[in-house]
Amino acid sequence: MAPPRVTGDLTIRGVTRQVTLPLDHTGTAVDAQGLTRVGFENRTVINRKDYGITYNAVLETGGVMISENITLESDLSAVKAA
Repeated sequence: MAPPRVTGDLTIRGVTRQVTLPLDHTGTAVDAQGLTRVGFENRTVINRKDYGITYNAVLETGGVMISENITLESDLSAVKAA
């Protein structure tokens, strides 16, 4: 079975792109209000240049200071609507 995913718009510096994030289920629990809460986490990589972030600096060693690939990490929590 494929992992759950969430699709939505990601806006960075005024540039919006649709992204689909794979989710890893981290658990289900009843919270202090008696509601069943489910947790997920995500780790995905985007290219910063896709969002117009192009600054970089060349290091003395010839490499660059900032990678084009940026890792985004998130923790999500959801409660079933009443």
